[in-house]
Amino acid sequence: MKAIRTISIIAAIMATFISSHGDEIKPGVYRTPEARFENLPGYNFEANYQYIDGYRIHYLDEGPVNGPVVLLIHGEPSWSYLYRTMIPVFVNAGYRTIVPDLLGFGKSDKPADRANYSYEGQLDIINQLVTELDLQEMSAFFQDWGGLVGLRVVTENPDRFLRVAIGNTGLPDGEGEDGLIIGSQFTTPNSDIRLPPDAGFNQWLVYSQTVPELEAGFLLQWGTVNDLASDVIAAYNAPFPDARYMAGARVMPTLVRSQLASNREAWTVLEDWQKPFLTAFSDSDSITNGGDPRFQTNIPGAAGQPHILVESAHHFLQEDKGEELARYLVEWFQD
Repeated sequence: MKAIRTISIIAAIMATFISSHGDEIKPGVYRTPEARFENLPGYNFEANYQYIDGYRIHYLDEGPVNGPVVLLIHGEPSWSYLYRTMIPVFVNAGYRTIVPDLLGFGKSDKPADRANYSYEGQLDIINQLVTELDLQEMSAFFQDWGGLVGLRVVTENPDRFLRVAIGNTGLPDGEGEDGLIIGSQFTTPNSDIRLPPDAGFNQWLVYSQTVPELEAGFLLQWGTVNDLASDVIAAYNAPFPDARYMAGARVMPTLVRSQLASNREAWTVLEDWQKPFLTAFSDSDSITNGGDPRFQTNIPGAAGQPHILVESAHHFLQEDKGEELARYLVEWFQD
């Protein structure tokens, strides 16, 4: 009986340890349990991983291995699940479709310390992924943080890209941004904080730093015109079992303007970009509304392109108009 009691005590201690530490694969770094990703609606893709800068980075690699490459990059606080309705359209058109999860999102590793996240760090990881997979002659679509990272990847690897499309994103370099909040000075949770339906970036920044619990599924629903099914909302919450996994989602809004000088240099490359460049912004997105004219006006490759304003779509246009957008992009790629 004493032996049994001892075993029970040890088991209880181990259970407490596991519960308190979660899937902590090394000190301060969490990896979402795979069970959280089982049976997600519309997401039947094979997981692929690369170890970069000491982290396991997840990406999808769908379609013919020798097909022309499409690179899709998500934003905040979504993950590759956001592209689930678009991927089959590209694959059926013969494209090899690469969709990474940024550090701290999706199936990629999640440092628990906000200090482990930076704009440059996310950029370096995607740069290395593109290099290690030796992706060439790419077409691309970037949205939200996907644009902040992806456009920098383009300007640092211009020979790897044939054409670029963006939606609901930007590349802030300080131009026209007087009075916008910069920094991460919001640290006190406020249960009264609300995110209005027409919130702009400043309101989103304040909300992201002060709301007691930042819920990805709620934010995806906030940023779509269509009502999301409960299992889809759960899929967006899946990468984040609890607050320990949310450091990336919490800190990224504060980093949007952390690379103004470097982005200014990137703009000098874009202002000489002659390859096709397309904007596909939404008509109902309050976060990036009005951001597309600068790209259309200042990038030579944007001249004469069939830019579109996606109707009846909010910030996450991949949810509202994913298949339609993918078909439009395929037509543009092949024109």
